[in-house]
Amino acid sequence: MEIKRRIVGVVGVGHVGAHVAFNLGMMGIADEVRLCDCKEQKVVSEVQDLNDAVSYMPNHVRYIGTDYAGLKDCDVIVNASGDISILVNGNTRDLELVNSVKQVSDFVPKIMAAGFQGIFVNITNPCDVITNLIAEKSGLPRNRVVGTGTLLDSSRLIHAISDYTGLDARSFTAFMLGEHGNAQFVPWSCVYFYGKSFVDFAKDTGINFNQKEIQEKAIMGGWTTFNGKHCTEYGIASAGATLVRTILHDEKRIIPVSAPLNGEYGQKDIYCGVPAVVGAKGVESVIEYPLTKEEMTEFTRCCDVIRVNIQKGKDVLK
Repeated sequence: MEIKRRIVGVVGVGHVGAHVAFNLGMMGIADEVRLCDCKEQKVVSEVQDLNDAVSYMPNHVRYIGTDYAGLKDCDVIVNASGDISILVNGNTRDLELVNSVKQVSDFVPKIMAAGFQGIFVNITNPCDVITNLIAEKSGLPRNRVVGTGTLLDSSRLIHAISDYTGLDARSFTAFMLGEHGNAQFVPWSCVYFYGKSFVDFAKDTGINFNQKEIQEKAIMGGWTTFNGKHCTEYGIASAGATLVRTILHDEKRIIPVSAPLNGEYGQKDIYCGVPAVVGAKGVESVIEYPLTKEEMTEFTRCCDVIRVNIQKGKDVLK
């Protein structure tokens, strides 16, 4: 009997892609990681460096370099392509749109032509827009294309609430909703402290939550990271690798990701950051929460922003 190897491809081995590849090994997620980048020497160098680290990893893993066709039999392909240096000109992920749209529109058809039938995980920004583009260009069922969406933003929110309350991050559940960008927001009605609602917890403890400040910390956390090092690495790479693990291990875990909406929250034909059940089939179901009227308005606003950027991407391709 042949043992099935878990094979993951990573397209784009810059700061994020290389760290995703490293985490796939260190976290024992993949048996083989295939790296692909338009800069061939970068691939050669990263493969050498990663394989030099393998003997100190907890599990056996093999790193190899490949072209787009060589990704055809991967179980999951992580898209981490892009040029983060573009962000030096401003604090919005939308600045990456033109470059990201051109790159993805070029290589996704090449991967599909080779026969890929796995699952795409997208990290590239603007995340919701590019995830939608990959779904269109690949022709895969939309549940088999998923973006990291607000997965990292939710971690930043949890970090902010933990700092504010002094509680361990595992003491409560909270997530960001909507666009992976400046339009995202905190659905406070969905924040719970081990079953106790945010409102009741604040009342019982006497903690006066500055909701605006906490939300701002979650939204701007990425820029705090970027401003000092001109990249983000550890947080997003950990989030991306965790999403891959959730798929490969069929965890059926509810996590906030950029998922396809088909009527949930009154939205259709769009990818947006929402909690979803993720497993071996990709996005297996979207969890719909009873948002307040104000939160629904905010969510609709997020979707409108994403749709505007999707159209901008289409205009680029024209």
